[in-house]
Amino acid sequence: MRNAGLDMAEERARLLAAIMPHVPFDGWSEPAFRAAVADLALDPDLARVICPRGAVDLAVEYHRAGDRAMVEALATHDLAALKYSARVALAVRLRLELADRELVRRGAAVFALPGNLATGSALIWGTAEAIWTALGDSSRDLNWYTKRMTLSAVYSATVLYWMGDESEGSADSWAFLDDRIGNVMQFEKLKGNVLKNRFVKGLMEKVQAPAPRATPGQEARR
Repeated sequence: MRNAGLDMAEERARLLAAIMPHVPFDGWSEPAFRAAVADLALDPDLARVICPRGAVDLAVEYHRAGDRAMVEALATHDLAALKYSARVALAVRLRLELADRELVRRGAAVFALPGNLATGSALIWGTAEAIWTALGDSSRDLNWYTKRMTLSAVYSATVLYWMGDESEGSADSWAFLDDRIGNVMQFEKLKGNVLKNRFVKGLMEKVQAPAPRATPGQEARR
């Protein structure tokens, strides 16, 4: 089926809104996807053009929409008044507070499947990239990789903790997050000391970050 002027982003957003009420019961699954298509009275073939992988594509869209919402929310805060570690903690906290815990749980189950592991890993990396970009990171060398690598690990661990957290206001999750970020700050200090070595510094200066990608907000307008 050809795309005759169809706004793919808008249609994915409609499908995402339609599937969300079904996900707590059926997960990000084929039955949930078919139910969403039926709720919109959408042609099933057209729905497959919009989302070739069905519910998996909508789980991806849900995650990316969360990244965009986090970036928008972060822009409303006075980051200059915060230490850098506190800015990172705020970004991760906002990312989770804006998400539905059950939809995230269901998404974690989908992205844990062998066929979806690469997609899930790319989404987590994308969240780390969105956070660092929103915080104004301008590194283009080894730091670009290590910052995203360590934040990906922090975010993943915090999400796993948060999904099972029953404390009031998710207080235990935020304490867990602060501890993990403290570990990252220690790593950054150690990394800085290692890079003072002239030989290591010479090697690492050859490492370059990839070309900048579109921000989550820019992706949404495509």
